[in-house]
Amino acid sequence: MSEGRFDREFLKSALALSTRSEVDRLLLVSDEPLSPSDIRGRPIKKKLVYAVTSDGLAHQLRARKYLAVVIPPYDYTRVEKIKVAIVAAQSAGLVRDGDTVLACCGPGEDKTADTMIKVTIGSEDPEEKIRVDTLGLPSGFSTQVIEGLIHTAMEIGAEGYEGHAIGTIIVVGDSTQVMEKSRQLTLNPFQGISEADRNSLDPPIREAIKTFAALDGAFIIREDGVVLAAGRYLLSMSHDVSLPLGLGARHSAAASMTSDTEAVAITVSQTSGAVRFFRDGEIVLELRQRIRRV
Repeated sequence: MSEGRFDREFLKSALALSTRSEVDRLLLVSDEPLSPSDIRGRPIKKKLVYAVTSDGLAHQLRARKYLAVVIPPYDYTRVEKIKVAIVAAQSAGLVRDGDTVLACCGPGEDKTADTMIKVTIGSEDPEEKIRVDTLGLPSGFSTQVIEGLIHTAMEIGAEGYEGHAIGTIIVVGDSTQVMEKSRQLTLNPFQGISEADRNSLDPPIREAIKTFAALDGAFIIREDGVVLAAGRYLLSMSHDVSLPLGLGARHSAAASMTSDTEAVAITVSQTSGAVRFFRDGEIVLELRQRIRRV
């Protein structure tokens, strides 16, 4: 069977499986939408969610009554792209705990989907290939804030600052406790700015976070996205956390702070650019790049 024919058969199989009652969503991670002939005769339009890298394409798909979310255009593996797409779909309220999702993705610039993974959202099974359960956050957290900060962290990991690789920690939530368990290392660049003008949901503040990530210390951000401080040294050092070998002080500090408080944390590794999401002292989401731009 030729490669093109095999690819078409693979897609047909994925579409056929998605019509089953056990499947709640078909998540297609691709900038190449399905053709009308692919969908014709299949009751999947209400289940289909596109994850694309262009705001313009997402707008076009929504205008055609499709569901679509936007993910960063960085060079991650297929599985990592699927993780990010699921986080984006959760943030948009398109998937929820308990949903069964069939996620399809292809490699790099190749538009053809060649990988399909079945994911149960919020699964605590340690054998689950992808554990993306950021919606299991304490009350008061905004999933939109978390998704935006994960995307910002991916940008920091991929682009660094002025051509240099950098790492950082972003701590979100339980801000009173976190501020008490940290101290200022440098001048806080967000001090004196009104809350309305320092929310991480706003593009200028996301750009500021990318810039100030070059400072030593952590960002402290409230559950609603308001940035309280940058350049904070985290004092919390719990002995109850266990991390994989090779992760250093930045990850230990993030794990400890999320173990000792109700906060969550996102780290960017200066060495690899990998983004990790911590909750309750554990890594619950890990995104590794294939190629960095710095």
